[in-house]
Amino acid sequence: MNETSTYVTYFRVSTDKQGKSGLGLEAQMASVSQYVSNKNAVVLDSFTEIESGKRADRPELSKALRKCRLTGAVLVIAKLDRLSRDIAFIANLQKSEVDFICCDMPDANTLTVGMMAVLAQYERELISERTKAGLKAAKNKGIKLGNPTLRFVRNTDTSQATTVRSQNAQARNRQLLDIIEEFENENKSSMTLEQIATALNETGYRTTRGYEFTKTQVSRIKASNIVTG
Repeated sequence: MNETSTYVTYFRVSTDKQGKSGLGLEAQMASVSQYVSNKNAVVLDSFTEIESGKRADRPELSKALRKCRLTGAVLVIAKLDRLSRDIAFIANLQKSEVDFICCDMPDANTLTVGMMAVLAQYERELISERTKAGLKAAKNKGIKLGNPTLRFVRNTDTSQATTVRSQNAQARNRQLLDIIEEFENENKSSMTLEQIATALNETGYRTTRGYEFTKTQVSRIKASNIVTG
């Protein structure tokens, strides 16, 4: 049996009038609904943005990407022009490292990543050629090449990598704390650790290793806010 895919859907219309009338929004929803119905998939959540294309901030998109990051879900949008014409979408999507699908062109994900990889490779080749030319010119001038302090840096210091991992963990905990606060606001009261863990699990959130949350893990997340806050 194939594993069920999990999706988060995102829609955007430019004006409040379009949002209320359904103009543009209905077409996007119909496209996504048809795509999802043809897949062995579950939609965890759906986000709708009513915002002009001139605006750089996308609060609903940020929430959708956050949900994808914390659940491992794939972001689904109706049309490729949401990617190709929306600068804010491109910037947020690239930074998020979230997988996405465009219903009108399902291969756009692979195509886009491939194009970016080709351009990056081309730039690396240009840099390599310039570096080799520079080294050759320096050698011809009698300049001694190499790092005279190499012996001092052979033993790699991993503290920076450890710091980055710690920062990433703190960033994830902050996002989870935001979600917990949203749960409690909806509940209009504070929740027990077990209730929070249940709410996270039922809405599709998982730990960094893909497991369900326990009240002990929720306690640690809350404690991290005391330490860093």
